[in-house]
Amino acid sequence: MSNALYIPVKESIEQLRSELKKSTPMIQPRIKMLIAMKKQGNLGISKRELSSSIGVCGQSIHKWRTLYKAKGLSGLISHGRLGFKPTSFTKSQHAKIEAKLKDSSNGLRGYKELQEWVIKEFKKEIKYNTLLKYSIKNFGSKVKVARKSHVKKDDVAVATFKKTSVKSVSKPQK
Repeated sequence: MSNALYIPVKESIEQLRSELKKSTPMIQPRIKMLIAMKKQGNLGISKRELSSSIGVCGQSIHKWRTLYKAKGLSGLISHGRLGFKPTSFTKSQHAKIEAKLKDSSNGLRGYKELQEWVIKEFKKEIKYNTLLKYSIKNFGSKVKVARKSHVKKDDVAVATFKKTSVKSVSKPQK
């Protein structure tokens, strides 16, 4: 069994509980660890006991305790994830892409062609996957869309074709 390690917790249990209520589900186990360490007092508590009581991996407990020793509660609460990433396109570019995607006569055959159009139109190099995810999220576009007819179909030729009728293909009876 691993030895109990005593790390003094500076905050009171009331402070930790109020912080626990405000925190996100990702941060809550970290604060629960501090509460368990504070309840144990000067005796200390082993990593295994903490991991079993909180329900997380022992390696996580080790990382969190080291982080708390080095940076305190503020370091333990900040998770280091960036959050919202700004969009790659301006509002005018967004509107132009939306118009291009919604135009039924544009003849875009896929996201690769849309990517080439964005490079040509905006002089901006965008990764394929970025454009794919952006289009799906913002415009509800799909990778494959069935079309009723070809976009470059000549309406006059269709009307002429429908007017001409083939009489009987089979041989006439004698």
